[in-house]
Amino acid sequence: MSGRMHRGWHGGGRGRGPGRGGWQQSDLPGADDAAAWLSGRLPDGWFVGAPDVTVDREEIVVVGELAAPDGDGDVDDTETGRAERAAAAAGRISRFREETRDERIDIARQAEHRYQRKVAWGARIGDVTELFTTASVPVMTRLRQPERIVLDTLVDSGVARSRSDALAWAVRLVGEHAEEWLGELREAMAKVDELRTKGPTAD
Repeated sequence: MSGRMHRGWHGGGRGRGPGRGGWQQSDLPGADDAAAWLSGRLPDGWFVGAPDVTVDREEIVVVGELAAPDGDGDVDDTETGRAERAAAAAGRISRFREETRDERIDIARQAEHRYQRKVAWGARIGDVTELFTTASVPVMTRLRQPERIVLDTLVDSGVARSRSDALAWAVRLVGEHAEEWLGELREAMAKVDELRTKGPTAD
């Protein structure tokens, strides 16, 4: 089972343990082989194929495809049938999470020691995906890995000098391209405030 890795950022050098808010980023070891290492370390039979492994400065997220519940293909393609499939998938993912918890914790500890990043898990069956506990890192606000990867891409490409600079750049871009929508939103908020002041008051 070979792994597939989506890389948001990887560092070089040796880590020196966690500092405030995580490991010192300038000392992070490289994680190019994280997908291969995890694929070799994961027990056979957990997933139906290679897991998706996404890496950034703080976190490694491992999401694997589980086998669909028995009889899933026999459910009709109606709204009720789709709801039943989604419920069955959610139940199978919940069972996987409970049954593999101890071993996942052990694998995560090993990976965290090797790569000096937190490890989070997720599972997927068809269109149903559930991420287990994932990190939310302060970057002028609390962002999860997909948003952090966007910021790191802007930094790595030279568009921005830092994550905070990238976040400011993204906010400016949204403001430039959504000015009309933002104006309507501000007007709606002002109307809500006006209606609130006209509302009944308690004596």
